[in-house]
Amino acid sequence: MWRYLIAGALAVSPAMADSMIFPVDCVLGETCVIQQYVDRNPGPGVADFTCGPLTYDGHKGTDIRLPDRVAMERGVDVLSATPGRVLGIRDGMPDIRHGKTGAPNVKGRECGNGVLVERADGWRFQYCHLKRDTVTVRKGEDVQPGDKLGQIGLSGKTQFPHLHLTVRDQAGRIMDPFDARQQDEACSLKDRKSLWQSLSALDYQPGGPLAAGFADAVPDYEAVRAGEAHQTNITRNAPALVFWAHFFGLRGGDQIRLRLEAPDGSILAADTHAMTRNRATQFRAIGKRNRGTWKPGTYVGAAELVRNAQPVDAIKVEIIIQ
Repeated sequence: MWRYLIAGALAVSPAMADSMIFPVDCVLGETCVIQQYVDRNPGPGVADFTCGPLTYDGHKGTDIRLPDRVAMERGVDVLSATPGRVLGIRDGMPDIRHGKTGAPNVKGRECGNGVLVERADGWRFQYCHLKRDTVTVRKGEDVQPGDKLGQIGLSGKTQFPHLHLTVRDQAGRIMDPFDARQQDEACSLKDRKSLWQSLSALDYQPGGPLAAGFADAVPDYEAVRAGEAHQTNITRNAPALVFWAHFFGLRGGDQIRLRLEAPDGSILAADTHAMTRNRATQFRAIGKRNRGTWKPGTYVGAAELVRNAQPVDAIKVEIIIQ
């Protein structure tokens, strides 16, 4: 165990070091991503623990997101990251994207459905945006690492299904679990100390694909966010063939490259979109109109995120037209 001291700040105790397990039952980089980290820029502007832009101004936690609402509806468990006692819970708030028609007033309840756990040393762990009617623990109950607390949802003040986890020390100060420093300590490119038991399984993903698919018309963004945009049955008479992709963690200067290939390998459509500014997410689509009937066979859609002329991540989807 290590001990890390920040001048003028509370030392991280040996009991705290390397003590957190990943709090979501998902495969990071495959079925979930970390879209936002604690904002480590103490002034105006933003910086995650790597001094990168995967956060927003004043963000106090770690956001572990699912690609869409369909994944949320299937059910993805939220797990206790540490042992502790449940200090409080909230359940019963609907899973409606904040700002959407019919969404409730969440003032004072921005966390949505949630669980607050306090460890024996006074550190507190707040789990927010859980799915309605999935909270499985009660106030006063003791939990162990890996115990189910609920499931990822869309309750409270949120635009996408995710778990927001906030960590506070016994003095109530926001701590960054990826760097074991307080929120108001500037990001550093060296001497970082993780609070996770296995940081190797939590490699920093600086952006990448959330989802991709095919449709017979450019899908509505709401359908993309809901996970309802991909059509599995496109006929030879479909009016168009569209390939779409949804990315997260975009930076100004990035390129999103899309390509649609016919069964014989020829290129039906291609596009390169240059990002002019940082964006949390970006949706793009390309396609081709039907000039008769689509030839039967396997069509391939490929999307790539490129940064500084180097690939960051890519996704490929196939569909068979019979």
